[in-house]
Amino acid sequence: MARPAKGVVVALSVLLVAGATGGGAWVWHDTRTAADPAAASPGRARTATVTRTDLSDSRTLPGTLGFGAPHVLKGTGKGVVTRLPKPGARAVRGKALYRIDDRPVPVLFGDTPVFRELAKTGVRGHDVSVLGDNLRALGYDTGPAVVARGTGGDEEGEEFTPALAAALERWQHDTGQDATGTLVPGRVAVLPGPVRVDSVQAQPGDPADGALLTYTSAAKSVTVAMEATDVGTVKAGDGAAITLPDGRTIRGTVRTLGRTVQGGTSEGSAPQTGPATIDVTVAPNRAKDVRNLDAAAVQVRFDTTTRKGVLAVPVSALVALREGGYAVQRPDGTLIAVTTGMFAGGLVEVSGKGVTAGTKVVTAS
Repeated sequence: MARPAKGVVVALSVLLVAGATGGGAWVWHDTRTAADPAAASPGRARTATVTRTDLSDSRTLPGTLGFGAPHVLKGTGKGVVTRLPKPGARAVRGKALYRIDDRPVPVLFGDTPVFRELAKTGVRGHDVSVLGDNLRALGYDTGPAVVARGTGGDEEGEEFTPALAAALERWQHDTGQDATGTLVPGRVAVLPGPVRVDSVQAQPGDPADGALLTYTSAAKSVTVAMEATDVGTVKAGDGAAITLPDGRTIRGTVRTLGRTVQGGTSEGSAPQTGPATIDVTVAPNRAKDVRNLDAAAVQVRFDTTTRKGVLAVPVSALVALREGGYAVQRPDGTLIAVTTGMFAGGLVEVSGKGVTAGTKVVTAS
């Protein structure tokens, strides 16, 4: 009887690797002689190639495409509402948005409303800065901007100079207002930017000092409710992929991370349903990609961690060594010890002596 061959090969069984995404690894299980027909079929082994690629650990969450949360615009001053815009109208710097006592109320962009009469030169404040910034943006010569600073170095706002008052008077004349060179509350509407009218709250004949309308951002964006514990994995400026209802995927950018936690539980309060979340705003990179949609349910993929130019193999190419650690196997049976890195999309980052791009390795599937 012929004696068994001295060489042995090791049969491999597939086990799941903890933490891997849908892959598996081989583990040393038992030994058979080379004469065992079950072990003598190297030609049937499936192989893959070690590749150099980028790996991204992504998270996909539902989101809502729209114009964002509406804000209320309240009128100031005396008078009666005589004309209001239609929903969908856009606020334009220097142009009238509505009329009070049949006089146009134009829009200025800024963060401080006109809260007092600006008539006496020499007064300073952020409301004066808003006026000066807008007149200059509209092409009016306001003279040198005189900006005061407090003892701590904080800006106290621009000074209402005779040159600024003269520029105000010219603008008032050009836009059909009373050309007085002074500004009183209620004669302009200060908004944060080129916003869009969402709904109209008042009616002609209502007092001017009530809620007039609601407005939203003029640009569409996607709002995603992300678990508060995951918010640290994204930041403003990160890229994202938005999948639209028609199946198209477009690129977007994380714009803002909310500061208000919604849901969850707190000590002494009734339990809320679901985990605590924070709203993350993602803006499409190209407005024309969502031109035909005003509102829609979408999916957003965040690439939270990226490893560029790493060597990777399918997770099923990993061999879990009995003594610990991992290896990959060449088609000739040689094992190469590897160190694993990121797992993503069925691939795993590997490094080690003898592991190079183009190397063929055996896979379990």
